[in-house]
Amino acid sequence: MRTLILGFAAGAACLQTQASLPSQAGVLLWVVAGVSLLTALLLRHHARWRSGWRSIIALAAGVGLGFYWAAWLAQAAMAPQLALADEGQDISVTGTIASLPYRFEQGVRFNFAVEKAVGAKVPPLIALSWYAGFRDEVTNAVGDVQPGERWRLTVRLQRPHGNANPMGFDYEAWLLEQGVRATGYVRPQPRADTPNVRQASFVPGFGNVVEASRAALRARILRSLEGKQYAGVIVALVVGDQRAIPQSDWQVFNRTGVSHLISISGLHITMIAGLFALGAGALWRRSFFTDWQLPLRLPAQKVAALAGALAAFLYVLLAGFGVPAQRTLYMLLVVALALWLGRITSIGHILCLALGVVVLLDPWAVLWPGFWLSFGAVATMLYATAGRTTAPMPLQAGRWRRLRAAVALGAHTQYVVTVGLVPLTMLLFSQVSLVSPVANALAIPIISLLVTPLSLAGSLLPAPLCDGLLLLAHAIVQMLAQVLEWLGARRFAVWTAPAPPMWSFCWAFFGTAWLLAPRGWPHRWAGMLGWLPLLTALPSSPPPGRMWVTAFDVGQGMAVLVETHNHRLLYDTGPAYSLDSDGASRVIVPYLRARGIAKLDGVIISHSDLDHAGGAVSLLENVQVGWLASSLFDGHPAVEARRALRRPHLHCMAGQSWTWEGVHFAMLHPLPASHTDIALKPNARSCTVKITAGKHAILLAGDIEAAQEAQLLARSAEGELAADVLLAPHHGSGTSSTPAFLNTVHPTLAIFQVGHRNRYKHPKAQVYARYGEMGIIRLRTDVEGAVVMDFGEDIDVTQYRASRPRYWHGR
Repeated sequence: MRTLILGFAAGAACLQTQASLPSQAGVLLWVVAGVSLLTALLLRHHARWRSGWRSIIALAAGVGLGFYWAAWLAQAAMAPQLALADEGQDISVTGTIASLPYRFEQGVRFNFAVEKAVGAKVPPLIALSWYAGFRDEVTNAVGDVQPGERWRLTVRLQRPHGNANPMGFDYEAWLLEQGVRATGYVRPQPRADTPNVRQASFVPGFGNVVEASRAALRARILRSLEGKQYAGVIVALVVGDQRAIPQSDWQVFNRTGVSHLISISGLHITMIAGLFALGAGALWRRSFFTDWQLPLRLPAQKVAALAGALAAFLYVLLAGFGVPAQRTLYMLLVVALALWLGRITSIGHILCLALGVVVLLDPWAVLWPGFWLSFGAVATMLYATAGRTTAPMPLQAGRWRRLRAAVALGAHTQYVVTVGLVPLTMLLFSQVSLVSPVANALAIPIISLLVTPLSLAGSLLPAPLCDGLLLLAHAIVQMLAQVLEWLGARRFAVWTAPAPPMWSFCWAFFGTAWLLAPRGWPHRWAGMLGWLPLLTALPSSPPPGRMWVTAFDVGQGMAVLVETHNHRLLYDTGPAYSLDSDGASRVIVPYLRARGIAKLDGVIISHSDLDHAGGAVSLLENVQVGWLASSLFDGHPAVEARRALRRPHLHCMAGQSWTWEGVHFAMLHPLPASHTDIALKPNARSCTVKITAGKHAILLAGDIEAAQEAQLLARSAEGELAADVLLAPHHGSGTSSTPAFLNTVHPTLAIFQVGHRNRYKHPKAQVYARYGEMGIIRLRTDVEGAVVMDFGEDIDVTQYRASRPRYWHGR
């Protein structure tokens, strides 16, 4: 059975790497898999088949079943589709608020279960944003939406689309897993007779009751902890909603390796289930202090198991049914079921059954780090304790001796998990926290035994008890956070290295297995040698005289990374998406971390527009930067951040140049006088750079417009502007890319860094056509994803979506 389940999970994981879903011909393979499974079952009583062929057949059958089960679910999930012609059209929808709304400064986000749509065929579940600040004739207020309410809304929708970058988060896959097949925003009501209106305060339904309960608990916590710094942490521990925790806190939690505790984790669920099981069992044994003699009717162990399983189920519902919570719930349910049926089962069987149920219900779970870390942690503990024998603690042992034994067991478990997950953590995150053992040894008992019970009790008990308990929980979190912040600030807190290739990961995995082998295994310490290639790898780089250029898909904005043999330059930092999110924090920094790049030798910010400088501050806070050159004005947050660090900030000026390993950089614009000309728009001061590697060059033109293009043509020598690749000026707007400029640059390839269906309509149709009429190859980051170019003898171009196609990316 375990082999079959492992094969099933492997087959489901294999499906998630496919560029397209299998056709109806796949039904034949279903039959083959079923016959193989039947054969394995028929041969189970023949001893010579048991050891080898039976396992192989079961594994093959599991792979086939898993692959086509996941394909069948994927086809069903992708069937509801918004027509391309209906994107961006006003559509009237009626339905219910189907998730916990997330409120932010600009408005609110929520999932919407569609019951009726007028004007188009709309998928049953959509994700909406309702923004404040729209100017319209009737109202610009954001509705006070609550879970379970029925609303009639006028919306504009689009098919799921996310940024596509190497080592980046796949938003489209996440939406598919959630069942969301369209995203959009609520329109300001165009006419008084078609208002955005609430039609019912609550629509009965299981999901609505759960989400309304979560909203009520969250509201109570936020009222009691209004203005408190770590109120979002308490909310995350009670209802699993982590969206109110700021990025600065997440950075501390990640650096100290305790982020798994800042949610409804498996550890918390097990603890709550254990407390309820212990209490129910104790009351049942005492017949609730009556003479009913309840244990004679039903054993107390079964009652305790039922109470623990029910408590775990309710707590997991509060968590939003995340993968770690699911895994723990299924394991507890299997244990409870085995106890009720009187069948003793091993931990290995329980883990495999939980794995099978998770993948059966959610085959996309294998795409996320939480899945691998959850099952990897439990599997590591099983491996490190299997076959070990420990002397039982005698009953007459003293309290302190028992306490020392419990502490020793906890320390050994923490050691096993920390060491065992090093290869997987480096593969998934390209870093490992060195202070994690200390931080977790402190945080686990505090969060699990103090903060979580206090938070739950404070959320459920009536006033005034609730306020006091929640304030006490917050005070404990605040003190813990101060310690974690101190630990995370140590220079040695985190070890970073590039994401390892598969051979390096496998070698480190083998070394870890050797290191955690049973006592008596020869030279267990030698297992750490398997980590050397994993932890000491250096970032890859082009040979001298060549360069790599990566144009990121950051939406409506610019961000280009240029790499030479020993140096790296970032041109622009992407847009600001919200107060807590921008192109640097969401795209650039994760990419640099995955590549093992800890330092940028230079950063050029072309001008102050938010789509170019929106990620500047978060980049400077998270990445070491050698020098910063820009056309930013004094007082800009990025300039002030540099001054606070006492690091240089330069103005871009035509005539500046430098050479790195045979690659030449030349600043062509703006002129020095432009920095004091207050009449100029920021676009007119865009830093324009030409980079030449051998016989090939790229021109990064920022947001220059026709006037600046004419100035460049007038003052440039013949051939000075010529480049093989052009980063389209101003994203291909109608005020740039004049025919004279394009003829002089004469590129063979143009890159348009634009957002999907952006409101500026970039690139403009006539400008985009102009490039095509001149025979210039056109690549758009909203279509192709990130574009990576290798400048050598030729220019090798890689488009991310084409190099890593997935079936959910098809439009």
